[in-house]
Amino acid sequence: MELQDSWELFSALEKLKLLENSPPLWWPAYGTFEVVVGAVLTQNTQWERVQISLDNLRNSEILAPDLLAQTHPETLMELIRPSGLFKAKASNLIRLSRNMMEEFGDFETFALSTDRNWLLSQKGVGPETADSILCYACARPSMVVDAYTARLLNAFGYEFESYDELQEWCETGVRGYFDTVQLPAAFARFHGMIVEYVKSNSKGKAVNIERISSTI
Repeated sequence: MELQDSWELFSALEKLKLLENSPPLWWPAYGTFEVVVGAVLTQNTQWERVQISLDNLRNSEILAPDLLAQTHPETLMELIRPSGLFKAKASNLIRLSRNMMEEFGDFETFALSTDRNWLLSQKGVGPETADSILCYACARPSMVVDAYTARLLNAFGYEFESYDELQEWCETGVRGYFDTVQLPAAFARFHGMIVEYVKSNSKGKAVNIERISSTI
């Protein structure tokens, strides 16, 4: 079957109550610097591994941009080792934290003032990571799309040539149903519902869309 638009998908996913056992806006610690760190650490690894690294950072009491900016690379590498690619990620996190402090002074100002172009100019930050930070750390109306999103829409017969094209499809159908205050939360939930659905309704790379189809 083909969906009319992304709003039809959003509405169907909402009916399945996929986020009942998750934080309200899906990503843990929504609206904090921890999300920035998690968005970098989750690149090319499983979230369970990221959680171990985040626990290490919390226990070491350096989960703040001013503290990470001053952390020795070797120290940070050991703390985030469970997330993989720890040498590159440590370097990128220290650089990002330093640039954040130099440009904005603190996380709160960063969250209010940064934009996608600034984030994409940072080493190790691509479109998905930038949008994760904007959506879940800064509460901006920026929809995160990823491999889960592409796989789900492929199951409905859609093919997208780029990240931006996939993102535009997801955002366009939903925008008209929420005001500017509600939209960041809507995009946060939309992405979270997609991830949770695909994780629990896949066999290999194939996504079973029967549960969604039954609610449309």
